Amino acid sequence: MKREDLQFLPISINVTNKKILLVGGGKVATHKGVIMARIVHEQVTVVAPEFTDEIKALPFNFVTKEYDKSDLEGFFLVYVCTGNHELNAQIKADAEELNILTSVCDSPFLCDFVSPAIHNEGHVTISVGTNGRDAYQAVAIRNQISTLVQDGRIII
Repeated sequence: MKREDLQFLPISINVTNKKILLVGGGKVATHKGVIMARIVHEQVTVVAPEFTDEIKALPFNFVTKEYDKSDLEGFFLVYVCTGNHELNAQIKADAEELNILTSVCDSPFLCDFVSPAIHNEGHVTISVGTNGRDAYQAVAIRNQISTLVQDGRIII
């Protein structure tokens, strides 16, 4: 399968009172964490042997340890950002056994979902996705759209 064959359905998932796990504490995990912190807070747990200062500043629960399959229990969504491709694939396989939706930062082919570029203002959320093909393009388009939105209304 080629990257251009991937098809993702754009949806908004209700994460109210749902537990989200972020595995990894480095640069990529920090980036994902910053995005999540705009929407979700106390329901995010981060598991990693070490963390960047930036991710530690986010309003999440932190568990300092190496990943273990038991870390997945009770979680609704998992973001995998360890920087270790083999470990990322193992976490995805473990999550799949437990029927947990998973996004693997380094492999759209392993993802059950991908995170779009998001603009959130009040009750209005605008997202731009590229089916996991080009995050930079999605961010550029989102930024253009963001300049047109003020107080949940389009300003032209």
